[in-house]
Amino acid sequence: MITRSARLDALLLWCGSRAGLLVATLLGASLAGYLERWRRWDAELFVTIARHGYDGDPGRPIDDGLPAFFPGMPLALRLVNLVVSDWAACGLLISLVSGAVAVVALARLAELEGADGWIAVTALLLFPTAVFLSAGYSESLFLAFAIPAWLAARQKRWPLAVALAAGASCVRITGLFLALALVVEFRTGRSPLRQAGWLAVPILPVVAYAYYHFTRTGDWLAWKHAQEAGWGREFAWPWEAWRTTWGSAMGTDEFAMAFRMEIAGAVLAVAALAWLCAQRRWSEVVYTGTQAGALMTSAYYLSIPRSLLLWFPLWTAIARLATRRRWVIVLYVAISGPLMLLDTSRFLSGAWAG
Repeated sequence: MITRSARLDALLLWCGSRAGLLVATLLGASLAGYLERWRRWDAELFVTIARHGYDGDPGRPIDDGLPAFFPGMPLALRLVNLVVSDWAACGLLISLVSGAVAVVALARLAELEGADGWIAVTALLLFPTAVFLSAGYSESLFLAFAIPAWLAARQKRWPLAVALAAGASCVRITGLFLALALVVEFRTGRSPLRQAGWLAVPILPVVAYAYYHFTRTGDWLAWKHAQEAGWGREFAWPWEAWRTTWGSAMGTDEFAMAFRMEIAGAVLAVAALAWLCAQRRWSEVVYTGTQAGALMTSAYYLSIPRSLLLWFPLWTAIARLATRRRWVIVLYVAISGPLMLLDTSRFLSGAWAG
């Protein structure tokens, strides 16, 4: 049932989908066992940083990959842990609340562009990797800052936009790409030059984070070198990254399926970029294109499908198209919905899911 309020529609879709996910994944498991199923992969690393800092658990070998994670999510975990003792529950609660904020802002942004807000929200929630919006990952928290920031920029409320974008920069390096896109949006929107100084604000958290690790290790690019050390994210030419990923996807080991998902995500990313370019939405091209460039010039593709969750221009673009042609969202739900359930099952079983 669709109401006349974009905010209410978004909240109903978010809460309804989370309730359905809770019921589907809680069956047959104790509460402790259920929470433990969500504390996997990056969610566990965020908890490690929240509990022990970037030096990691003193009882375990040093993890050189920890500085790859910006401090926004670990700080949020520490804050929630003041009232909630279980760390996995803290992560789920952060994603639950921040996801609600994100989908409400997404619905409002879509309606600002003349589309139905509920379609944009549905497209996001049924994307194959949408499980990470519920897990103790940083995607929902980032979107809770980034989408309202973009909405404020579209409304030419620049002090609010850059303040929210600075929050996004505390959560993920993607905040830097958002900051660059805001510069383009500022120029194309013909905003008063006296407000241009605000555009530097979202970059400050990135600089502060780099300086923090410089004081620890003497390395201004510790977060980048941590990605290389932890996940092999070294620079490679795009054709080399494609060739390496393709070879892994054609294998027979347990990660072959994950690499096939990476290739599908890369194809979708290029198609979305071409679509945005054709529509001359240059600020959105900068936001998504810089992410695609960073992901597709790594030694191999990693987490591209999950990163697409952050491409809010994609969800509003789908909403604009499906508002005029409703069959688009019907087809999207029919294809993407089952894939989302499959990926959720993979994540909760401990498999790499994006």
